[in-house]
Amino acid sequence: MTAPLPPAGSPPPTDLLARYRAGDLRALARAVTLAEAGLPGARPLLRAARERTARQGGRAVVLGVTGSPGSGKSTLTDALIATLRARGQRVAVLAVDPSSPYSGGAILGDRIRMLRHHADAGVFVRSLASRGALGGLSARTMSVLSLLEGAGFDWVILETVGVGQSEVDVAAACDHTLLVLTPAGGDGVQAFKAGIMEIADVIAVNKADLPGAARTVRELMAAQGLGAHDEHTWMAPIRQTIASKADGLDALIDAVEAHRAHLGESGLLARREARAEFEVRSLVQERLLRLARERSGDLYARVARGELSADEAADTLLEQA
Repeated sequence: MTAPLPPAGSPPPTDLLARYRAGDLRALARAVTLAEAGLPGARPLLRAARERTARQGGRAVVLGVTGSPGSGKSTLTDALIATLRARGQRVAVLAVDPSSPYSGGAILGDRIRMLRHHADAGVFVRSLASRGALGGLSARTMSVLSLLEGAGFDWVILETVGVGQSEVDVAAACDHTLLVLTPAGGDGVQAFKAGIMEIADVIAVNKADLPGAARTVRELMAAQGLGAHDEHTWMAPIRQTIASKADGLDALIDAVEAHRAHLGESGLLARREARAEFEVRSLVQERLLRLARERSGDLYARVARGELSADEAADTLLEQA
């Protein structure tokens, strides 16, 4: 029988910290629960995770997977797990599901899609609710990613809820960004219009057995040619995949590893510093919004009545922070 979770806000028991450091997946799951809830008890675990990651020089490949709804991100992620495991790599997946704007709940369905890996000790899959975050990533996503990195996985995959104008947060959260598109629906053109092309380090044209795959590849290559670039510019490799058949996965993984080699040690360090900045900004934003909810009083009603401007109300809340 497993021990119960520690009380809210309490530091983790020593055995939980030791078990996490030893690679116990149940201890990792409990650590993730503490971090997602934002409890102070997660802080020693997060420090241990970051210390280990720093000692190892950021060994884990942290890959963000994003793309339009229905592009097959989850199926592709599932196929990536199988291919990486065949290479002897340990894989952790963090799948961010959209939250209801009314109840705040989320389906957290990606664990259902990846059930075939549930008995594999080399695979860890966890779902998180986006909790209404504008970029699709909650403020706690980065903390959970740190715990997964610190647990010694070779690959950590972050799957987002789907591309939108504000979904580019995934590029700030990961070392490498995989953009998943499909031949149908003009995905290539839409990605260019939305600015998503700019965040992609590798592009997968998934469901490549559908009509129009070759045309989509040509459109993407043409879009890449429109940007300013020189001999040092990384041009995102475009790979065709059929995730349901596990076709093209090896070439996709090789493209990610090629981007890692292109970045080099200094490039990876720069990206990790950007990730740290993103995490701190996200936490500051979360805390300010919580303070605004707690201390707003009748400020919003006064703005609506014209007694205060929105700027004056914002100044009042910031002075109280």
